[in-house]
Order: sequence, then C-alpha cells, then structure tokens
Amino acid sequence: MTAVTKNVFRTLRNHWKKSTFAVGVLSYGGYWLYGKHCDNVLRREACLEAREYGRQLIGPQERLGKATVILNPAACSGKANNLFEKNAAPILQLAGVEVTIVKTDYEGQAKKLMELMEQTDILIVAGGDGTLQEVITGLLRRPDQEVFSNTPIGFIPLGSRNSLSPSLHLLADNKVRDITSATLSILKGETVPLDVLQIKGEKEQPVFALMGLRWGAFRDVAATISKFWYLGPLKTSAAHWLSTLREWPLIREASVSYLAPTLRPPDLPPQKPPRPNLLHRIIRRLKNYWSPPVEGECLSPEKWEDQQLSTLELFIQTHNKNPVQRVSRVNDSLMICAEPDDLSVGEFITVGKKKDEDPTLFTKAATKLEAGACRLQLPEGTSGFYNIDNEEYEAMPVEVRLLPRKLRFFISAERREQLLTQTQ
Repeated sequence: MTAVTKNVFRTLRNHWKKSTFAVGVLSYGGYWLYGKHCDNVLRREACLEAREYGRQLIGPQERLGKATVILNPAACSGKANNLFEKNAAPILQLAGVEVTIVKTDYEGQAKKLMELMEQTDILIVAGGDGTLQEVITGLLRRPDQEVFSNTPIGFIPLGSRNSLSPSLHLLADNKVRDITSATLSILKGETVPLDVLQIKGEKEQPVFALMGLRWGAFRDVAATISKFWYLGPLKTSAAHWLSTLREWPLIREASVSYLAPTLRPPDLPPQKPPRPNLLHRIIRRLKNYWSPPVEGECLSPEKWEDQQLSTLELFIQTHNKNPVQRVSRVNDSLMICAEPDDLSVGEFITVGKKKDEDPTLFTKAATKLEAGACRLQLPEGTSGFYNIDNEEYEAMPVEVRLLPRKLRFFISAERREQLLTQTQ
C-alpha cells in the first residue's frame, strides 16, 4: 500500500463524520443527476415520436388540427405550468398541432371559459381532478352541449390527484413519463366513450362528474390525513384512529330512491336518416297541424324504488374505472355502493388505509345497487361535505342521473389492451 493511499485512509478515519456527510451528498447528487438524465431521455424519445406525426403530408384542402389547452398553472403546488412547457408543449408543437393555450387564474374560471369557448378540433385539459371537473361542467352547461360534447378530450395529468389517469394511461412512478405518454395518446387519436354523472341540488346548477360522488366517514378522514404529514407512513392509520376517539360509531343515515338501469343500445356509428319523400312530408305536416301531439303523452311514469341506508360511507360512481369493460355490459347504469355500519375500529382503520390508495374499493359486505338514476335524501340538520371527483361540495339532497357515453376521451392503446385482459 503506497504512502498516498495510507494518507487517504488515515484522513477518512480521522474525519469520519465529514467523510460520511460527503459520501451522502455525493450519492444524492449522483442519483439526482441520473434522474434528470433519464427524464431528458424520455423527453427526447417522445419528441422523436411526435416529429414523425409532424412530417406526415396533408392534402391541399386540409388544414392543421386545432387544439385548445385549458391549463391550470396552480396545479401540483404551482409546478403545472413548468411541467407542461417542458414535457407536453414540445410534443404538440413537433406534431404540427395548432395549439391555443388558455391559462386559468382562479378557481372556477375553467367553467366560465368553457361556456364561452369557440369550437375546436381537440380539447386538452392540463391539470388535476379539479380542473377536469370544472371543464366538463362548463362544457355540459353550454346551450350547444349536444354538438360540443362530440369534441374529443385529452387529459394531461399535472395535478396532485389525477383519478381518471389510470383509466386512460399506463402509469409509472415517473411524472415525466406519465405526461409524455398522455400527450402522445392524443396524437395517436384512439378514443373511448366515458359516462358522466349529472348531479343537481334543489337550487344549484348541475355539476358533472366522471368518477362519482363520495360521502361518509372515510371521506371525512381522508380530508384530514395531510395534517399528519409529520408521522410519515403512519399518518393514514393515525388519522383514522384519532377520528374514532372523537366519535364512534361514525354512521351516516340516508334515504336513497333509484330507477332501474336501462338497456344499453348497440354501438352503431351515427347515421343521418334518409329524408322522406315530398308526399310523406306534406301528410305528416297536415296531421301535426290538425292533431298536434301532446308533449309527454307517450312517456311512462318513472318507477322509483326507495331504500334506507345506514352506512359508514356511500359512493355513487360510474363504471369509468374500466371504460373498456362497458362493451360487455348489458345495461347503462351507475353503481350505488354503501359500506356496512358494523365495522370494528380495527376494520375501519384497515379499510381506510386501502381506500386512501383507491377510494373505489369496497368490502365484500358492502351493499351494491345498480341504477339508472338516484335521489339522495339526508336527514334534517345533516352537515358535512361530499367529494365529487375529489372536489368538496356542501352535503345536501341531490339527484344523480347517468349520461351514458356522453364524452370521448383519448386513451393509449397499451392501456386499452391491459384493461381488455382484465375483463377476460
């Protein structure tokens, strides 16, 4: 062993604290640089793939596709704008898409922007659950929503919560990969129809949701978990345990009225019926003139069924968790799921930890009803909040109706294949 090597080891031994700190800093720095390198490789691969779309020739009478992006810069703790500019915007530009970016300045502005927005070829939502819910609510409140709802929608997950992303894209632990994959799926053009829930209070304008309405003890506890950040991996269990100390049992009483689900019509391409001949049109007009049809005379009254529920949590949800599965379904329906009210404290904590990862999971003993629409009545004096697509709304009596296959979203081919294998 040379004298230089001996001196190095002697120095490391004599200053072991500084040496340990230096090794830790260098290791972390190397890991951080390697992560940045991997992110740049992902961006480069995505841009090369997008450039191939931009090189495709178009006819002399064709025009470039126009996309309108609703971007929420405040999403992901203010990082959304930077994430979009670095990971999504270059892909859209290299693909030759004419992009118009509209940034929101405050909560609720996306609804107003959608009510005033002009027709576009593609609508892209860049944000989280809140931005997406505002956009679809504003879209479906428009007077021309029947036409505007045919516009395909792309969702770029930039928020801290992106509940719809697992239904549309293959998710990884890398934010850059998630964003580039979602943007490329828009260029590839493969879409899937999604159901929408119309949720209307007695006085308020309707709100629209893609995932569902959640109400109950698990929802209330989930809203407080972030306050226990200092407990690390124990914060979820601690939040549920402390809630049981304040009040137990955490039972919610509700009355649910629901309609039977409707048969799902076949998926046929929209066809314009042929125009009747002149004689047929004249006869029809004369008939309507002399005996005009009475509005609603052919409609049968709706048959509502009532059920009283005592539950720890109620979730009215769509089947959008696996939108490919709808092909094999017979009915168009929403699901009313209610957890049992007899869980022990230990079971409450265990189930709550699972629901923190996936709120759509329910125990085997849960009550599940399939319905076409439902009305939720709460006892007088009930306070609290709903979660509608992870956004808080004051709890009140509401009517929830299903709008089947109302909107079309871009989906990655890889995720579609994966979902198809799950249904088999």
